[in-house]
Amino acid sequence: MRTKRWRGKGGVAILAAAVAVGGAALEAAAAQKAAATKGTIKIATQTPLSGDQAALGEGIKLGAQLAVEKFRGPLEQMGFKVEFVPFDDQAKPDVGVANAKKIVADRDILLVDGHLNSGVALPSSEVYKDANLAMISPANTNPKITDRNYKNVNRVCGRDDVQGEVGARFAKEELKAKSAYILHDKTLYGQGVAEFFRDTAKKLGIEILGFEGSEEKANFDPIITPIKAKNPDLVYFGGIYSQGAIFLKQLREKGVEAGFLGPDGLDSSEMVKIAGKTAVGMHYTTVVGPPTIYPEAKAFIDEFKAKFKKDPEPFAAQSYDVAALGLKAIEMAAREAGNKKPTRAQVSAAVRKVKDFKGVTGTISFDGKGDPVKAKYFVIKVLTEDPAKWGENRVVKDLEIAAPPLKK
Repeated sequence: MRTKRWRGKGGVAILAAAVAVGGAALEAAAAQKAAATKGTIKIATQTPLSGDQAALGEGIKLGAQLAVEKFRGPLEQMGFKVEFVPFDDQAKPDVGVANAKKIVADRDILLVDGHLNSGVALPSSEVYKDANLAMISPANTNPKITDRNYKNVNRVCGRDDVQGEVGARFAKEELKAKSAYILHDKTLYGQGVAEFFRDTAKKLGIEILGFEGSEEKANFDPIITPIKAKNPDLVYFGGIYSQGAIFLKQLREKGVEAGFLGPDGLDSSEMVKIAGKTAVGMHYTTVVGPPTIYPEAKAFIDEFKAKFKKDPEPFAAQSYDVAALGLKAIEMAAREAGNKKPTRAQVSAAVRKVKDFKGVTGTISFDGKGDPVKAKYFVIKVLTEDPAKWGENRVVKDLEIAAPPLKK
């Protein structure tokens, strides 16, 4: 039987293409096989993926997922399989602790990227500490996160003792507030930042007409009535958007025209989805600016939107940096271990050794207690009720402040 011969340039090109495809397939298969030779390394996230804070929690998860997929190459080339494993802590401390126990039981998990809520992070990180498992938070701002001086616990964001002061100074110097009424959500985060705001506001001469906590999420009439009677220049809310947006909307419906200010728990497009036009004109402080404010973040935003078909929520870019930095630390630890899978203690030590890491949100180095050496703080004014334009809110203050030293 005669076989047909390849003739002409077209036949040569087809043959070359077939060889190239076959070669690429062999290389991919070889890489996949090599990635399993030294075991599996997992990066975990712990955030609320269900419930009324899921928008921010999902953003953190997706930011980490994008980074793991993009930056796992060096570890795979060393012979490790790299996986991403998200956990839903539901913004509940008991769920976070239960998840933390599952996480530490999986010896392949070498890094936790999380949490969103400080009230969940603190008890969960006690579990990580006992296992010497590295935790880097993209969002936890309570001072106790790092003031416990655990060698495995870090964060890339600022702190509420500084954020509260930034808010109080803005209220005094820019809003010219002479009086304020403060409501918080009774959580570790919300009450903590409200107390820091209150303490600095008092020192600056702002009269505090009320300070109370409430877990109410539907009917704020009993709280708004005394606020309206006392007629403060400013209402400060310490908590999360899911509660703060409803509170603000009802304030305006009841005729309270005071300025409205809160912390980064209000930093979500969900704020205007709930509060609508009543959110326009309010201010909030945050340890993360809109991703567009970071020149290096444009590629991240484009990649995020292309993959997930939506804009990144606040803290997504910080989570992306956490995962990227964590992968770099794991790679460093593996090389120091002779290209073998590192221990959790080795990874925790390597995280602190990473210096001047170039992330999309800036350059990151940790101090001796796990805080960023310098952190960003912003004051932002809401300009529109359109959730799609949340990232276009106006930055009215942009500060970089060194982390406070560890109190002895």
